[in-house]
Amino acid sequence: MSENQNLLAEQRRALILDEVRRRGGVRVNELTRKLGVSDMTVRRDLDALARQGVLEKVHGGAVPVVEASTHEPGFEAKSGLELTAKEDIAQAAAELVTPGSAIALSGGTTTFALAHQLVDVPDLTVVTNSVRVADVFHAAQRTTGPRQGAATVVLTGGVRTPSDSLVGPVADQAIAALHFDVLFLGVHGISVEAGLSTPNLAEAETNRRLVQSARRVVVVADHTKWGVVGLSSFAALEQVDTLVTDAGLETEVRSEISEHLRLVVAGEPDEGADI
Repeated sequence: MSENQNLLAEQRRALILDEVRRRGGVRVNELTRKLGVSDMTVRRDLDALARQGVLEKVHGGAVPVVEASTHEPGFEAKSGLELTAKEDIAQAAAELVTPGSAIALSGGTTTFALAHQLVDVPDLTVVTNSVRVADVFHAAQRTTGPRQGAATVVLTGGVRTPSDSLVGPVADQAIAALHFDVLFLGVHGISVEAGLSTPNLAEAETNRRLVQSARRVVVVADHTKWGVVGLSSFAALEQVDTLVTDAGLETEVRSEISEHLRLVVAGEPDEGADI
């Protein structure tokens, strides 16, 4: 397809990964025709995706990696995936934040992207169990110096996970004593049957506390998280007020989700805006 020739590498790799997951495997020559690029380009893309652990190279092509429900990728591995989708989701989610409110941001690469969108929102109180999210706000304050309206950041204690979240009894106790207006929650997986889930048992318990302490729960998750089920469920879909996702989510899945909660698709009109 000639319109794909000028795609950025991360956009091209996202298309490749979607194709591999959707079809259960693809051949290099099929991808070169579909994307309008050379064999060498496709092979470099497959090498990069294989290093991230999201697909497995086989002779002549690639197949999906079948992950155990206990597999938890690290922050760096996840940060290179679905970059455009995460940025779009972050921008849409930022529009749900009211200046002067108390919000919570869980760990994850999508909440990390959201944090960058929120550094200039005045008078926020930000509760987070993410080292990476806290660093975004602290770095912004170091760059600009003390300023009126800068966010107040409350970082929970706890044990650090591969995704750079702080979890465990210390984090749970700190979160249980707090109350915030909106929780923005990144997830490992989401489905109708399992709800929200994670491969990390301690993180599941900390996420339960975050959900319990929030007046509203907003899940920020790209379309690849739909249908993924981790080891431990920590919330049902009925406990979520809003899901902010990207345009890659299939139409039939959108209808299914909309039966349970408000759906916001980044870059598209928000039909539930008046709810």
